[in-house]
Amino acid sequence: MRLHRNLCFAVIDGLTLILNEGKYADKVIQQLLKRDKRWGSRDRGFVAETTYDIVRWKRLYTEIAEVKAPYDRENIWRIFAVWATLRGIKLPDWSYFENTPTRKIKGRFDELSNTRKFKESIPDWLDELGVKELGESIWTKEIAALNEQADVVLRVNTLNTTKEKLQALLFDDGIETESIKGYANALKLKERANVFQTEAFKKGYFEVQDASSQLVAEFLDVKPGMRVVDTCAGAGGKTLHLATLMENKGQIIALDIYANKLHELKRRAKRNGAWNIETRPIESTKVIKKLYDKADRVLIDAPCSGLGVLRRNPDAKWKLQPEFIDNIKITQQEILQQYSRMVKTGGQLVYATCSILPSENKAQVDLFLTSELGKDFTFVKDKSILSHKTGFDGFYMALLEKK
Repeated sequence: MRLHRNLCFAVIDGLTLILNEGKYADKVIQQLLKRDKRWGSRDRGFVAETTYDIVRWKRLYTEIAEVKAPYDRENIWRIFAVWATLRGIKLPDWSYFENTPTRKIKGRFDELSNTRKFKESIPDWLDELGVKELGESIWTKEIAALNEQADVVLRVNTLNTTKEKLQALLFDDGIETESIKGYANALKLKERANVFQTEAFKKGYFEVQDASSQLVAEFLDVKPGMRVVDTCAGAGGKTLHLATLMENKGQIIALDIYANKLHELKRRAKRNGAWNIETRPIESTKVIKKLYDKADRVLIDAPCSGLGVLRRNPDAKWKLQPEFIDNIKITQQEILQQYSRMVKTGGQLVYATCSILPSENKAQVDLFLTSELGKDFTFVKDKSILSHKTGFDGFYMALLEKK
C-alpha cells in the first residue's frame, strides 16, 4: 500500500480531535469524509478505517511509540508510524517518519502482546472489571472479539419488500449479501460498502442494524393490533423493527428524554412506511403516569455502559469511566421501577442492554423482581449474547410478565 499525503493528513487531523479534544470518533470521521469531493470509496475507506484502527489500539500504539497525552502532532505522526509499520506498510521518506525505529516497533509489539491490557488496548480498570464480572477465560475471548471490526448487517424492512428482492436489488448495485442462520430478516454484507447511497435505502427497504440488536424486538413477542411502548426509543432502530413485526397495525408509543432523537425517528419512520408510531418526548413524569397499566408490551432498551458495542465505538474505551458504570446501574433500576408500571395485567416487558456485564443485566432484573413493584412480575426467560460466540454485538434481554 502506498501512503498518500492528503489522506494521511486527514487521519492526523481526525486523531488530534479524538485523542486530545475528546470528540466522538464517528462524528469526526463524518466531517473528515466531506473534506475532498474527489476522494473515491477506497480513499474514504482508508481515512475512516485507519482513524478507527488507531483509536481502537491507542493504548498499545502509544506505549510502543513512547508518547503520552496530550499528543502534539509529532506524537500523533509517531503513533501513525507504529500503525503503518505493524501493517507492513513501507513508510515514505517524509520528514514525519525520519528515524522511525522499525525493528524496535516490532520487538516492542511482541513483548507487549503478552499482557492482555496492552494486547487488547484497554484501561487497567476495564480489564479488572471484565475479569471480575466474566472470569479470566471468557473476558479474554470477549475483549478480543470486541476489538474486531464489526460486520455491516442490514435488517430487511418487510413492510416494503422481501429479503430476496432486497438481495437482488443490492446485487444489481454491486453489493453482495448473505443470510444469517437464526436471524429472520438479517442480511450481512460480504464486503463493506456505503449502503446509504443506494436506491433501496432511500426507498426504505432496509435499516442498518446489528444482528444481535434485531433479536430484541422479536423477544418482546408483539402481535398486530397491540399497544406497545418503547420507553427509551432514541432514533428508533428497534421501534421500526416493532412496526414491521406488528405489520403496521396497532399502536407504538415511542418515548425518549431527547426530543431531537425522536425527530430522527419520525424521519426514519416516514422513509420506512411505518405509520403506527407516535412519538412523545418525556418532558415530565406525567407522560409516563398517563400510560400506567395501559400497555400490552413495554420495551426498556436501557441506557448502559455500551461495552457490547465496542467494535462500533472503539473510542468508548477511553471515554468510559468506572463512576459512569456505577451511576448507570442506579439509573437502570430507577427506569425499571418507573417504566414497568406501564405494563397492564397479563402484559409483558423486555429489559435489554447492549452490555456484557452481568451486573447491568441479570443482576438488575433479579433486584427488580425482589422489589415491591417487581413482585407483580414473573420472570419468563432471558438471553445473554457474547460477541466471541456469535461474531455480533454483545447484548442482554430478559422477558417478564405481569401477573
